[in-house]
Amino acid sequence: MTPHVEHLLRTEAPQVLGALVRRFGHFALAEDAVQEALLAASQTWPAGGVPDNPRSWLIRIGYHKMVDLLRAEQARRRREHHATADPTSHAPAPETDDSLTLLLLCCHPALSTTSQVALTLRAVGGLTTAEIAHAHGTTETTMGTRISRAKQQLARAGARFTPPTDTDRDTRVAAVTQVLYLIFNEGYTATTGGELTRVDLTAEAIRLTRMLHASLPHHPEVTGLLALMLLTDARRAARTSLSERDEQDYHLVPLDEQDRSRWGRQLIREGTDLIDGVWNRHPAGPYQLQAAIAAVHAAAATPQQTDWPQIAVLYLWLERLTPTAPVRLSRVVAVAKAYGPARGLALLDDLNHRHHLDRDPLTRQRERAVRAHLLQLTGDPTGAARLYREAAGLTGNHVERRYLLDRAGRLG
Repeated sequence: MTPHVEHLLRTEAPQVLGALVRRFGHFALAEDAVQEALLAASQTWPAGGVPDNPRSWLIRIGYHKMVDLLRAEQARRRREHHATADPTSHAPAPETDDSLTLLLLCCHPALSTTSQVALTLRAVGGLTTAEIAHAHGTTETTMGTRISRAKQQLARAGARFTPPTDTDRDTRVAAVTQVLYLIFNEGYTATTGGELTRVDLTAEAIRLTRMLHASLPHHPEVTGLLALMLLTDARRAARTSLSERDEQDYHLVPLDEQDRSRWGRQLIREGTDLIDGVWNRHPAGPYQLQAAIAAVHAAAATPQQTDWPQIAVLYLWLERLTPTAPVRLSRVVAVAKAYGPARGLALLDDLNHRHHLDRDPLTRQRERAVRAHLLQLTGDPTGAARLYREAAGLTGNHVERRYLLDRAGRLG
């Protein structure tokens, strides 16, 4: 299958699924019918050519597959009779963009966050169960079971394929943005494995966020999230370097040491324009603040030109909105850059005293790495080396572990 056909199928899959769910209901069966239609297209289009209206073609095949699946369900004879009234008719491509409604359905509050992520990647992203399992570090069988249970939970919850009402729109959209943010972060720094970045996940998160932004172009946090992803992804090529001895051996390159000529200028321009367009029009939310921080980094031609005092203020603002451990640790780094490592250590000690960042299993690795860096800057190489090794033992990412151990090795 050619890359063009593969991209086309992945782009059209959510619209086809939306058309089937809107017509028939039965999310689980509709998703199966879409997969059958995509399989048929992957087998016929490369040889016979892409039809003039690929979406209509896919919907028509999906309708037929849906009819077959409904016929197989003896308990749904009434719905079968209604659905098969004219099974040979050519289903037109829907004029309505179902992207937002489909994303909202996959991020239904009845599902856990893990299930929301998996179902979004499967139904909207078009990733295979095997691809999603790899991203989550589990088996295809386990992930298949998780996705099937998510579909069953939607059915039991009585979830409907309907646009959000004014009363629950913000809550539902917030759930979608959280899921897309999680997908992007897992791709940008994989929690496990031999690669620092999972490009398939970051690209999919950006594609889906573009889809969401097209549905809600004036939503400030959706715009902020897309800007954040673009500005962050712009640095991807410079985050790793190849070993001189092994072209398959990648090493992590910290922000201050990155070759900024390798940053994606087009992504930076697009992301900066997006965040500038919403910055003073609405009260800033967490994604807008993170995008603003990324934009400050992107605006600096050299590490020395980075406006660290401004970044420290933005992180303080962000901490007040989302008082999470990653945000607090990022503020420590910004304060150390702006006002010196001793000031950063004092802030870290205070945060540990009040929030126990050094005891939380979810944040201990990052806390150890940050403290090690600050100890190195304040002239304690022995303590820094010990903490770098401790942080290395707490990460499942091979590239990150190698970087931390290398830092420790240089200090003795």
